[in-house]
Amino acid sequence: MCAQTSERWINGLARGTAGHEVWAGLCTIPRHRHDSAYAAVIFSGGYEENGSYGRYRVKAGHVLLHRSFDAHLDRFERSGARVLNLPLNEEPVFGLGWVGDPDAIARLAATDVTAASDALKQQLLPARVSVDDWPDLLARDLIANPRLRLDDWAERHHLAPATLSRGFAKVFATSAAAFRAEARAQIALALIETGAALSDIAVNAGFSDQPHMTRAITALTGHPPGYWAGRVKTVQDAVQPSCL
Repeated sequence: MCAQTSERWINGLARGTAGHEVWAGLCTIPRHRHDSAYAAVIFSGGYEENGSYGRYRVKAGHVLLHRSFDAHLDRFERSGARVLNLPLNEEPVFGLGWVGDPDAIARLAATDVTAASDALKQQLLPARVSVDDWPDLLARDLIANPRLRLDDWAERHHLAPATLSRGFAKVFATSAAAFRAEARAQIALALIETGAALSDIAVNAGFSDQPHMTRAITALTGHPPGYWAGRVKTVQDAVQPSCL
């Protein structure tokens, strides 16, 4: 467990405010998730994050982007890390970025979180510092192919199924099957935003049927697919032009 060395804004992201955190070195934040999208801007130190996009080792200037309901754990280096969390008003399309002047983002966030988030979006560049051990390769393959069979993957990479199970869980603190289920649920959530039929979404996201998808989305978000489809419809209705 980690002990912070400075104040944290508890539930700050939910209130739409920035949260500044300083984490002690050589500690681990257990696997957890947030229910809204946000960016973690790293100002000093570094750590390893193992999450729904895979595994990254980050340092000052990196920005970790989290979708709603992404799960991850963090393992800090000896120096610890200073991090600014900023809420995002839309879901990110990649997991890791780079910003040239994180201190400028922090100064903006002190008075205007929206301006800080907008500045981050304008300055952000994609980055890649992923780790390439076999658990990372498996994580990326599970994200890219929600129908991937674990036994087949293990055979192609000359791994015993038990070795795959233990090794993946050691890195990501969850089973490969659970990781795949979350990847499928995230794909389904994104497809729901298109307004497609739920039965079609279940097939396209790699589920065996719609009830299977319903269980996975409910486990991930606390709400069934119909809840999210209803929210999308409400938003779409709200932006329809009125007729005279």
